[in-house]
Amino acid sequence: MKRVVAALYPRTLATSLALPMDVLRAASQAASAQHRGQPQLEFLVAATSPQAVETVGGLSVQPDISLAEIGSCDMLLLPAMWRNPQPILRQQQPWLPVLQSLAEAGTSICSVGTASCFLAEAGLLDGQAAATHWNYFEEFQQRYPRVKLKRHHLITQSGNLYCAGSVNSIADLMIHIVEDWFGSRIARAVESQFSPEIRRPFRAHAYQSSDDALHQDELVLTAQQWLQDQYHESISLSELAARLDCSPRTLSRRFKAVTGQTPSQYLQKQRLAAATELLRATNLSVGEIAWQVGLHDVSYFTALFRKQRGQTPAKYRLSVRAKLFNPKL
Repeated sequence: MKRVVAALYPRTLATSLALPMDVLRAASQAASAQHRGQPQLEFLVAATSPQAVETVGGLSVQPDISLAEIGSCDMLLLPAMWRNPQPILRQQQPWLPVLQSLAEAGTSICSVGTASCFLAEAGLLDGQAAATHWNYFEEFQQRYPRVKLKRHHLITQSGNLYCAGSVNSIADLMIHIVEDWFGSRIARAVESQFSPEIRRPFRAHAYQSSDDALHQDELVLTAQQWLQDQYHESISLSELAARLDCSPRTLSRRFKAVTGQTPSQYLQKQRLAAATELLRATNLSVGEIAWQVGLHDVSYFTALFRKQRGQTPAKYRLSVRAKLFNPKL
């Protein structure tokens, strides 16, 4: 079971707490159906005081546990703060050693908006990439000059530390977490319930520090980059291995060892991601999209898409277009 703890402090934006909770609990319910109804996630709220805390919108939230009771967890969520975060940071100093301890233990820590200041105050972002709310770029940069602020990215990842610059982008990040924890099928099912038409895949717009890559195998990194660039071409394992001056068996073994998937599975994901964007953003037919992403058998493409997203390309496009806002109507 995954254990998620959300921090609670004054001037918390309720949506930055409730939206991740809704996404993760929806994923947990979907996953539990595959495990005979067994709960797959525990979501708790922690605060420095046992008293209820009123959020900016007036919603009163009662913490479940104290900081001392957090213990080990898979993810800690730091919700966004309304307006200037510095008064809250000064008031909530007991959180800093907790963050340092959890980060050292490998817990994924996700901050929303100005909550990235908590990570910076704890010294966890020194020399690391970070995002924050656009309105506090200058103040953040002046106060934390050692942090690599990424002004053009709404999401950053530095190892186990994630920063989402806005409440909307935390939904993208949560879908990414759901996919890591419960698999792509559940992630796509949950995504379809949370405005898929305004989402972009995590890897398409998140900044991930190169020195925090999931692996350091140069052969595989080169293979991944080539597959990302050439996904629309007809590619064979033998051809790719020849380009990298190794045997197909060596490439396949090393690729799976560090990524958990075969080169063909990785290529398939690149193609389906590109196809999804084309279904959202263009009027190309399903057949034309299949050809553009290197899948020349439309039936095979449709079967792959349905397996990943739980619906055909045509139905996916229909569900997306049905929700698009048209000011002329």
